[in-house]
Amino acid sequence: MRLIRPWLYVGKLTETQNPGWLWARGIGAMLQLAGAVPQPGIESLYVDVEDGESLPPDALQQGMDFVRAQHALGKIVLIACGAGISRSATFAIAALKEIEDLPLLDAWRLVKANHPDALPHPALWESLCHYYDEDIPLTAFLAAIRAGG
Repeated sequence: MRLIRPWLYVGKLTETQNPGWLWARGIGAMLQLAGAVPQPGIESLYVDVEDGESLPPDALQQGMDFVRAQHALGKIVLIACGAGISRSATFAIAALKEIEDLPLLDAWRLVKANHPDALPHPALWESLCHYYDEDIPLTAFLAAIRAGG
């Protein structure tokens, strides 16, 4: 589990199954992208998202509505997918875009700085760019990855 901001973590499915880790980090809400793992006392939303495929706009909207609502309630949010690398990083970038008004590339750099293994699949990155109407060519994103963020 990687701390991105005081209010935002990125993690993997196995971490959602460990209530001790969740409570120790003060997790109050989980956006789950790889499977529904309810935990007592923690708000959860499961959104079925496939890695390596374009992100359906309604899935992104549903996830971001949940993250914004939980953030507004002052909860620490964990965004988790299977390995904690691609889908969760993608949604964390979107959360930073929506909550902190960061441009997508800046949000990506922030996630990468705090989670060096993060690597949104190019199809997911292109989905973000399309959804938020930011014209960041895939080549610029890939160049940022090669440059270390």
